[in-house]
Amino acid sequence: MPRFLTLADVAEQLQINSPQAYALVRSGELKAIQVGGRGQWRIEEKMLEQYIEERYAEAGRMIEEAKSKSGQSSTVES
Repeated sequence: MPRFLTLADVAEQLQINSPQAYALVRSGELKAIQVGGRGQWRIEEKMLEQYIEERYAEAGRMIEEAKSKSGQSSTVES
């Protein structure tokens, strides 16, 4: 795999559309650089991997939070 990916490459790997990939870059969630005269975005492979790992960590926190909330409510109801 090349060091740098296009927005289309990122969209394909994340199974999203190109505008969604662009939105991730514009929001700063996914780190990217602009190259060339036309300002095309490129995402380093390791930045995509970091983004994916951060999403897994966030999902894990959300799951744990949901578990603790459901555990608290069942404790209160008992």
